Amino acid sequence: MLSGDTEAFRELVESCQRLVAHIVYRMIPNETEREDICQEVFLKAYRNLGGFKHNCKFSTWIGQIAYNTSLNYLEKKKLVLFDDITPEEMTFDSLPADSPWPSEVSEAKELSECLKKEIAGLPGHYATIVTLYHLDEMTYDEIGKIMKLPDGTVKSYLFRARRMLKDRLLEKYTKEDLCH
Repeated sequence: MLSGDTEAFRELVESCQRLVAHIVYRMIPNETEREDICQEVFLKAYRNLGGFKHNCKFSTWIGQIAYNTSLNYLEKKKLVLFDDITPEEMTFDSLPADSPWPSEVSEAKELSECLKKEIAGLPGHYATIVTLYHLDEMTYDEIGKIMKLPDGTVKSYLFRARRMLKDRLLEKYTKEDLCH
């Protein structure tokens, strides 16, 4: 495929960097360890390029590597799935394309921070599925392949995660203490 072409591999890394970060950052608690695991994912991908069968998208294949590497790390460390920190670079693009009023920008930023905080508070599998589906726009099938789950389970987990988010947001909103 790449025949030792490091420039071509660099381009692949750049195209999948966000996906790998989404998966690893949702599951691994320590920032330094997250960075190491992301590097390990790309090293494994580079070493195993010959094993890429082209029967799925490259992003799905590298997503599987990221998910499995994270799970293996957690099993070795006997840690629970990470569910309470969201990396700073992960934001929802909720601002309108035209020039918004400052109050709209502030509200959108507050909503984005609130959503990040609530997604981070979900159990690891739910946070990962919500992130892959909504931020990375992956299909149920692609998520299922990455997480080794049937499509029905992915749909069910996504439904549960959305319901959890809705319940948490409604609870906070009705208390007039929205995400503070």
